[in-house]
This record gives sequence, structure tokens and C-alpha cells, in this order.
Amino acid sequence: MSEEVKAPDTEQRISRMMNDWQLPLLRTCCLLLGDADQARDAVQETFLKAWQGLPGFRGECSEKTWLTRIAVNVCRDMRRGSWYRLIDRRVDPDRLPEPVCEAWEKDRELLAEVLALPRRQREAILLYYYHGMTVTEVAEALRISQPSVTRRIKSAKAKLKKLLEEDTHERAGDGAPDPTDN
Repeated sequence: MSEEVKAPDTEQRISRMMNDWQLPLLRTCCLLLGDADQARDAVQETFLKAWQGLPGFRGECSEKTWLTRIAVNVCRDMRRGSWYRLIDRRVDPDRLPEPVCEAWEKDRELLAEVLALPRRQREAILLYYYHGMTVTEVAEALRISQPSVTRRIKSAKAKLKKLLEEDTHERAGDGAPDPTDN
């Protein structure tokens, strides 16, 4: 096939991908980077890389997984840059696009704790719960094994549970131990 025949199909496919996945990728990038402006740049870079790599996309995973893998790698690259260290990375949940899972919108405290997790745990939790991916899709997107994804999620959940329980006890009173705890 000549380039002239492939080009319109490629443009249509990228356009459809952008319509389908721009908002979920924007949310994910915003959470991974902690900055809405950088997240928009990351999504643009993601689609540029997808457009460049589309001829080599063999369909061994879903478009969602493929695009998420690109977006996660773009965010990682951006986090390594010197500019990233200079910006205010606090995420204002009110500035995020609509979530895949309504529970995230209802529990901003949980979201704040998730954002404070170490990078590997945060990525796994966000992709699994927030982005609605399966363990297999998360493993493909992060290029790690499924057992590694499961371990990261389990470890993150344990850490979140501990942090949220501590916070609940602090809000319950004057910081004295709860007599119902044994």
C-alpha cells in the first residue's frame, strides 16, 4: 500500500482515538503529573506518539491499553525533566475532568491519599480503579507482570487503609486511643 492510501485511514483512526480516549487520558495524566497544564501537554504528546507509532500497532492489546502505556511513559519522561521540579504539583480535584468511577468524585480524601502513594503503587491504583482497567490491561500498560500489578495494588490498599484509619481516629477525638480498638 502506498502512503497516500494509508494516510486518510490513519488520520481517521487517530481522530476517533482522540474522541474516545482524550478525556480518560487527560484525567490519568493530570493525576500522574499533578498539573493540569502539563497533563494537557502529555495528552497531546501521547497522541503525537500514537500517530507516529500507529503503523506499528499490531493490536496485541486494546487501543485503551496501548494509549495508556504511551501516556504513562510520557508522564514518566515529563517527571524526569528539570521543569517538573519547578512547578506546583498539587492537584485540585475540582479541576479534573469527570471520573470513570463515581466513587472517586465522592471521596476526595481517598484521592489525596492515592496521590501521595509511591509512584509504582499510585500508577497501579489509578489505572485499575480510576481508569477502570483490568489487571491484565494494567500489566500491559505498565509493562510489568500481572502478579506485580496485584502486589502493587494490594500493598497500596493496605497503605491506604492504614492512613485512612489513622486519619479517622485523629478526627474522632483528641488523639487519645479509641477504647474499642483491641
